[in-house]
Amino acid sequence: MTAGPSPRPAPKIHGVLETCLYVDDLEESCRFYENLFGFPRMESDDGFCAFDAGRHTVLILFLRGATRKPVVVSGGVIPPHDGNGPMHLAFAISAADVAAWEERLLRAGVALESRIHWRGGGQSLYFRDPDYHLVELATPGLWPNDQHSDPQEMP
Repeated sequence: MTAGPSPRPAPKIHGVLETCLYVDDLEESCRFYENLFGFPRMESDDGFCAFDAGRHTVLILFLRGATRKPVVVSGGVIPPHDGNGPMHLAFAISAADVAAWEERLLRAGVALESRIHWRGGGQSLYFRDPDYHLVELATPGLWPNDQHSDPQEMP
């Protein structure tokens, strides 16, 4: 399926609302994200856990394989979905908090896998979660559309 040229501009997208990861041990992964990041659980059951990940962002952890069939909810049906293999996600942090995050990772026993200093002035810290997903903490300057937006300064 290919989107062809449109005679009108697309309606505005306001950002990515949800990011989803598929995990093998739901409770272990939930504890990892709660303890390391302090994300509050908004909703959960035996098959998923949804976290408030800040600024209109929801991180959802799904038990791998638990969403391969449609899920009926009060307002309709969620189509089936699933994922395999290590995924990647990045959280925005302030440049002033890089050292504090390095210390927090060290104290939590989470190995820092890589660090990058980007041409635009941004910096990224990379590490793995319990399911070997690659988690990134990124400061402003990584992408051209975030050059001047420090998360601490945003409303």
